[in-house]
Amino acid sequence: MAAFKTLDDLDFTGKRVLVRADLNVPVADGRVTDATRIERLIPTLREIVKVDGKAIILSHFGRPKGKVDPEFSLEQVVPAVVEALGHPVGFIATDWTDVTRVRQAIDEAPPGSVLVLENTRFHPGEEKNDPELAQRMASLGELYVNDAFSAAHRAHASTEAVARLLPSAAGLAMQEELIALEKGLGNPQRPVIAIVGGAKVSTKLELLGNLIGKVDALVIGGAMANTFLHAGGLGVGKSLAEKDLAETANTIRDKADAAHCAIILPIDATVAWHFEANAPHRFYGADAIDPDGMILDVGPGSIERIKGVIDEARTIVWNGPLGAFEMTPFDQGTVEIARYVAARTKAGKLVSVAGGGDTVAALANAGVKDEFTYVSTAGGAFLEWMEGKALPGVEALRG
Repeated sequence: MAAFKTLDDLDFTGKRVLVRADLNVPVADGRVTDATRIERLIPTLREIVKVDGKAIILSHFGRPKGKVDPEFSLEQVVPAVVEALGHPVGFIATDWTDVTRVRQAIDEAPPGSVLVLENTRFHPGEEKNDPELAQRMASLGELYVNDAFSAAHRAHASTEAVARLLPSAAGLAMQEELIALEKGLGNPQRPVIAIVGGAKVSTKLELLGNLIGKVDALVIGGAMANTFLHAGGLGVGKSLAEKDLAETANTIRDKADAAHCAIILPIDATVAWHFEANAPHRFYGADAIDPDGMILDVGPGSIERIKGVIDEARTIVWNGPLGAFEMTPFDQGTVEIARYVAARTKAGKLVSVAGGGDTVAALANAGVKDEFTYVSTAGGAFLEWMEGKALPGVEALRG
């Protein structure tokens, strides 16, 4: 991986520093309900203000579609930034068509200030990567730091264009993420296995195609495994499956064989007849699924088989749950495997990198979100990284 610039490459002393953050956090009743992304931003802000730099935060929030919409104002997120930082934080109601008044407010703020500007998506030029908007943004600062890996897959004005107009670097959270991802697939300790779950093969074709050329084994779970079982001639009852993708699934298996990547599918399953928590259920072999039943989780034999694969691995990359983890007892497979990976990570036997919304929620449900080597909150950016795509917001920071 080509080197990217870090905070060590910039001198923030007394400077105006544009910080691209991701303050697109969940809010209910006017309060932030999960401040993880904000908490990961705090170390970068502290590095800037400790030398009297002014941290000027750029972020999107929601989908206002290029128009000013009070529902998506970043002002409601500021109290959570204050709480996490333990430092006063100002808010500037920004007109992105004319930033003269914004620049004046920044200049008048004392050294060491932290300022949040209004939602970048209140201007249609943000998502169009408009160079004029980027020039207006750049005029507000002297340096640029991107600490929003979760937005790095978007070539937007505040993530890509402005980075090319000012001396730029990755923030501490971005740096940590990039280093962790390099350990996951860029230059990993081998053997490497990937655990991929979720509902649909169709949404992860590029992901699977990239992984089979990079990992030694690919564990497939969730409803997408049903598509592979069906493609192999096994009955899946009334389970969710993309039966029209049977040929695609078999092509993926053939390519994996050619790449010497083992495909690990369930050998048994937890089957229920109603899609609801604590529904009556039984274990069935994968070759004997009840025609009237639904596969809602991997079975005990599959869990043990996956543990055996993990025992041989030095690196694990995980995206997607192994079953209907939102409902007991159909979270058992995901929970057991997550705790097993966490235990081997803690014992120093494994580098474990996981990401994606459902994956983070599943690891939290298992109580091990903080016990993996790295857990990404990036969602789409994490998935595109796993697909092997270049991320515009990262590429703009290359040295």
